[in-house]
Amino acid sequence: MINSIENAVRYSAELDKMFTSKCATGFFADNALATKFVGAKTVIIPDVDFQGLADYDRDTGFSRGAITVSNASYTMSMDRARSLQIDREDMDESGISTLAGKILGEYVRTKVVPECDAYVISKLAGLAATRSNTIDGDISKPYEALCQLINEVQSVVGYDEELVAFVDSYMFAALQNSTEISKMITVSDFKQGDINLKVKSINGVAIIPVVSERMKTSYQFKAGAEGGFIPGENAREVYMLVCPKKGAHLVKKTEKMRVFTPEQNIDADAYKFDYRVYYDVFVKKSGLDAVWAWVSPAVTITAQPEDNTVTAGNITEALEVNAESEGALTYQWYQCNNLNGSGAVKVKGATDAAMNIPADLEEGKYYFFAKVIVDGIAGINSDVAEITVE
Repeated sequence: MINSIENAVRYSAELDKMFTSKCATGFFADNALATKFVGAKTVIIPDVDFQGLADYDRDTGFSRGAITVSNASYTMSMDRARSLQIDREDMDESGISTLAGKILGEYVRTKVVPECDAYVISKLAGLAATRSNTIDGDISKPYEALCQLINEVQSVVGYDEELVAFVDSYMFAALQNSTEISKMITVSDFKQGDINLKVKSINGVAIIPVVSERMKTSYQFKAGAEGGFIPGENAREVYMLVCPKKGAHLVKKTEKMRVFTPEQNIDADAYKFDYRVYYDVFVKKSGLDAVWAWVSPAVTITAQPEDNTVTAGNITEALEVNAESEGALTYQWYQCNNLNGSGAVKVKGATDAAMNIPADLEEGKYYFFAKVIVDGIAGINSDVAEITVE
C-alpha cells in the first residue's frame, strides 16, 4: 500500500520546486524569504526607509536620523485547489508513486504555472496602469519602447539594480528580428530559486518571453468544476513589463498534499490527491513606481455576433461583430465546440468583421466567435454565437 504521509510530503516538496522553477515569474518567490506568516493567508512584509545625510556640525556633532521599519500586512487572495484521482486499475501498487509523480508534475506545469504567471503579470500591469506608469510605444520599434521602459524604471531605482523585462511572445519575436539590436542580445546567467538559467539579455536586463495567453491586464479565475482562467472582459495585451528583479514578492503557501489510497477514498476505487495552494504577489510601498508597462490600445466590442436559426441547404445569413479602438483592427473568425469557446479552429478566409455562415452546415448546433485583433498582435474574443441549423 502506498505510504500516504511519506508520499504527501515528498510530492508537496517536489511540486513546490516545480512551481518556482517553471513559472516565468517564479524568481519573485526568492524575494519572499523575509516574509512572516501570521495566519493561513496573511503575511507581514517589512519595508525599511531611512533619512538622508545631513551636515556634520563641529559643535553638536551628528544629526540623529530615524530608521523606519513598516511591517505591512498583506492578505493572499488566490486560494486555489483541485482533487485528482487515478483509478486503481490504471496502475498496480508498485508503480503508483511514479505514475502519480508524473501526473501531478504535469498538472502543475500545464495548469498551476500558467495561472500563476497570468495572475502575477496582470496584477503588476494593473499596478502600472493605476499609477500611470505606462508608455505609448511604436510596435514597429520594439527596442525603442524597451529602452524607454528601462529608462523609466532606472530613473526610480538607479543603475545598479538588476532589472527584468517580461515580453509578449509576438513582441519577443519582433525584438529578435530587429536589425538594430541583433548584435546587442547576449546570453547571461539568471538565478531562479535553486536553478541557474541562461536567458537572453539586452544592456544587462534579462528578457523573459511569455506566451500571449499569460500577458493580459486582467483575468477571470474560474471556480467550481470548470476551473482554470480566461482573459477578463476588455482585457488588454501586455506587450512589455519592466521592473526590478527584487521589485515584487511572490508569496506562496502550499498546504501539505493529501494522499488517499483506494481503501481510504470513500468516493471511488482510486488513489486520490488533494492539491491546494495559497499565493499572491505584492509590491512594497517603496517600489510602487518601479513597475512600468506597455500595453495594447483598448478594444471595445460595441455589437456582439447574435444567435441565429437557419435552414439547412439554404443558409444565406451572416454573423457580424462591431468594435472600436485607437489601434488598427483586423479580425479572425473561429468555430468552436460550445458556448465556452473550447476546441476553437480558425474559419478559413473569415478575416472581416462579418462572416457568412458556412452554407454546407447540416442539421445541428454550431458555435462561432470572432477574435478582434489590434495592431496585428493583441486581441479579445467576442461572445460565442450559437447557430441552430434545422
